[in-house]
Amino acid sequence: MELNLNIADNKAVLYPLIIVGTAIACWIIIKALRILMTRRIKRASAILRVDPTRYSFLKNTVSILIIGLGIAVVFNLIPELRKLALPIFAGAGVVAAVIGFASQQALSNIVGGIFIVIFRPFRVGDIIKIGLTHTGTVEDITLRHTIIRNFENKRIVIPNAIMNSEIIENAHLSDERVCIHLEIGISYASSIDLAMEIMRDEAEKHPLSIDPRTPTDIEKNLPRTPVRVISLNDSAVLLRAWVWANNPSDGFALRCDLLKNIKLQFDSQGIEIPFPQHVVHLKNK
Repeated sequence: MELNLNIADNKAVLYPLIIVGTAIACWIIIKALRILMTRRIKRASAILRVDPTRYSFLKNTVSILIIGLGIAVVFNLIPELRKLALPIFAGAGVVAAVIGFASQQALSNIVGGIFIVIFRPFRVGDIIKIGLTHTGTVEDITLRHTIIRNFENKRIVIPNAIMNSEIIENAHLSDERVCIHLEIGISYASSIDLAMEIMRDEAEKHPLSIDPRTPTDIEKNLPRTPVRVISLNDSAVLLRAWVWANNPSDGFALRCDLLKNIKLQFDSQGIEIPFPQHVVHLKNK
């Protein structure tokens, strides 16, 4: 009888110590990890130029996982709770499987958001093209989706799972400069040399046009704006000018201005831009 009382007394002292010790250990681990994650997230958020509080969900998720691990340790160390845990965990496993299956798409979006933050294929403010469909400026990156503002000022919300599986063209990843392929067709009766000279002059005098040449290219006397004949089509000689701008926005404005200015110069110099024509022959029966 006395032995049983001693065992009961030991359990009464030992089990609370296990619970309290595990709780303190979990609290210390959570505190340390949250401090470490806060520093990492702030650093990543400074690069992405977004509010770091958007990623508080990630820190809370890690905290919940550590608490769950601590509860599992307590159940494992206390035999009475271990016997009770078997049916509880069995039922919880079924519930978790059902919830996981139902929310797998949401979880894939969250994992995709984490990968975007870690690997940084694009940042807020970058102009990107997703596949062959959407082009615009990255306006916001969350753990679930990415918001793109297209050139019509419409917001496109794309799940991060899709962002991680699509091919992304990023104009700001390393070098923001863009090379514009300006193509214009002229008639076979027009002067090719004069047309090429007009295209080159209009491009080089535009304020948004930049000189991409290296000092070596300048020494070799390479042209700042190359213009070449690239195709002889059915009704036109196709000319292409390679024109550089500092960024995609300047490049778009530059293209629009050059198309207008070159067309006006062609008209004044008598260079014809052909258009498709059909000749119909009528035969008398």
